[in-house]
Amino acid sequence: MLKSLIKWLAFFVIAFFATFALASYFFFIELDKELPDIEQLQNVQYQMPFSIYSQDNLLIGQFGEKRRVPLTIGKVPSQQIKAFIAAEDDSFFTHIGIDPTGLARAATQLVLTGKKRQGGSTITMQVARNFLLSNEKTYLRKLKEIVLALKIERRYSKDQILELYLNKIYMGQRAYGLAAAAQTYYGKDLAELSLPQQAMIAGLPKAPSMYNPITNPERALQRRNYVLRRMLELKYIDENTYRSAHDAIDDAALQPVNIEFEAPYVAEMARQEIMAQFGDSAFTQGLKVYTTVPSEFQRAADRALQEAVHEYDERHGYRGPSFKNTGKDGTRLTGSVIGDCRQAQINDVSEFGITATLHNGSQIRIDRHNFDWTRRGNAHRPPLQAGDMIWVRQLENGDWALTQVPEVEGAFAALNPNNGAILALSGGFDFYHSKYNRATQSKRQPGSGFKPIIYTAAIEKGFTPASIINDAPIVIEDPSQENDWRPENYNRRYLGPTPLRVALRESINLVSIRVLQEIGIPHAIDTAKRFGFDKDQLPSTLSLALGSGHASPLRMAAAYAVFANGGFLVTPYLIERIENNDGIVLFQAQPATACAECNETNNPQSPTAPRAISAKTNFLINSLLRDVVQRGTATQAKQLGRNDLAGKTGTTNDQRDAWFNGFASGIVASAWIGYDNSLPLGHGETGGKVALPMWIKFIRAVQHHFPEKPESEPNGIVQAYINPRDGLRLDPNEKGGIWEYFTEETVPTAMSTPLQPEESLEEEFNEEGLF
Repeated sequence: MLKSLIKWLAFFVIAFFATFALASYFFFIELDKELPDIEQLQNVQYQMPFSIYSQDNLLIGQFGEKRRVPLTIGKVPSQQIKAFIAAEDDSFFTHIGIDPTGLARAATQLVLTGKKRQGGSTITMQVARNFLLSNEKTYLRKLKEIVLALKIERRYSKDQILELYLNKIYMGQRAYGLAAAAQTYYGKDLAELSLPQQAMIAGLPKAPSMYNPITNPERALQRRNYVLRRMLELKYIDENTYRSAHDAIDDAALQPVNIEFEAPYVAEMARQEIMAQFGDSAFTQGLKVYTTVPSEFQRAADRALQEAVHEYDERHGYRGPSFKNTGKDGTRLTGSVIGDCRQAQINDVSEFGITATLHNGSQIRIDRHNFDWTRRGNAHRPPLQAGDMIWVRQLENGDWALTQVPEVEGAFAALNPNNGAILALSGGFDFYHSKYNRATQSKRQPGSGFKPIIYTAAIEKGFTPASIINDAPIVIEDPSQENDWRPENYNRRYLGPTPLRVALRESINLVSIRVLQEIGIPHAIDTAKRFGFDKDQLPSTLSLALGSGHASPLRMAAAYAVFANGGFLVTPYLIERIENNDGIVLFQAQPATACAECNETNNPQSPTAPRAISAKTNFLINSLLRDVVQRGTATQAKQLGRNDLAGKTGTTNDQRDAWFNGFASGIVASAWIGYDNSLPLGHGETGGKVALPMWIKFIRAVQHHFPEKPESEPNGIVQAYINPRDGLRLDPNEKGGIWEYFTEETVPTAMSTPLQPEESLEEEFNEEGLF
């Protein structure tokens, strides 16, 4: 009876285990069908932010939620690997993907307490979970994790598994992976981390929030010391090393993105272009975006803009220390740095100068000649005294000067005129104070800077630099307005009959209006469109002659590029190339290039920019614009010591905008200064006085990159000796005449009456025109 019972019991046990084994087999067969393919680990695409670089490969911006710097296992210090092994999986190099002992402990805990015990997951299981599975916490997912870990161990080497793990794990503070954590918490590369820092980072994956050294330093220190103790127990370090590391003070601090060069307006402009092209996926693809902007040029543009607005602002007086924390919109400022301005507190004021303490505690001295300008302005303002909060800035020679955050704004844009590559772009005094990019987004009247477009249209209609136009008062009837329009010259003086050359050189408003009347507004608008202006930027009234439309500094720089490159319309562009994280080029700019000798036959690979104006017209306008610098409203630029400078000042009604648009061989740039709310700049604050200094400072800083090139006369250009009073020919032996350029079709043939000894052309009118 007993034997029979034992047999039946044995049969049932065997049958049970056989059934269980068979069921388990089929269960795992079905489970395996649901498992993701581990082959995808062979080509993992990590989610990484995209980075933006200057033309000389300096990081200027990084955008994306996840901070990650993928690395190969060979670049991880061995001691750092040991710290992770000690913290996470001390049998990693010997197990088959799972830790039976750890799983047994977790199972026992579940049976005894009914609670899931954290632990039992090997590094390989974490790789399976992080790369191949969802975040749901179920028993089925745990089983999948185990099966996948076993398969991964059979397919991949330990180094491959460890590399996947160290690049994927979340480390807190938006940092993913080991290298990103080192930068985020300590601002260091892996090789620079000390042992205590390595242990701190190795302790993060278990609970990145709980053991975060930034938000929970005490718990983080306990976790770090646990990792060090485990390293000692595993004989990875000796007792003395352990003690030294255990007693070390942790210096973790949240580090900013390692921006190598500040160019925030450029970075934001590039970001918007990338988002338009790639959408939200740009934030995770690890793109590397290289711009056309060299850091040297951008630094020069930023400094030139800041200096120019300071010069204007300081001319109009000191607003006093009580304005120290008031922004442009009246709100209280909390930052200690705005543009090149630093906050400081006065310690002492004496006859020799001011001593002050910067926001960071540094002591500085301001010599008297660097704050004498503060005597301008309110005569009743109390004198500076100890305790006053002030703004200061450091000059190029290293000295400190008292200053104030300018209320006026500026913008600057520089291009390569031959292909449109943006070489520098500053959208304002300080991006973080105002993100509005005035270089690209503003709609300001170009004023007299638009006159060369009108003169170009006139040259195309048969006018010449010697054409005589009457500079005299004019009344324009406008039925839509209550009063007739009575435009004036800036100084309300009139020259009478005036050659076009003199009129542009001296920016005479009445001549520009009469020229536009003669050539017709439609023709002028068609010409402007060939310079890249849109019709909605151009009013269909005679005020167009005075630049009453609207444009941004970048648009004006692109328009003047036509004059600078021989007559071709180029399109401004910022992004030179885009690479993926592996360095494969996804995009390479192929800009249309100005090339007078190119055609489809001899230059099929490089697109040629469309011609906007003829070479002959371009040469004549260039001649006029060079005269503006040599003898007109921009003579201040002669200090640069170049003979290839050309351009045009611009000042709008009531001096609300001040411009200079100009070029030299190989570079074109536009500078603008004004108030965002279009307040007048003040009497006498013209383009030549306010904006031209910005342009000069920039060109002085970069001109060594652009050697002078003599301008050659195109075919069909001739010179003739003329009487400047009537534009007709004179005998070269006659005194008082001038040599002038013409096209072969427009050179005068009629002879002028010889000049009388007392006759001369009035050319002393050197004031900027009204617009």
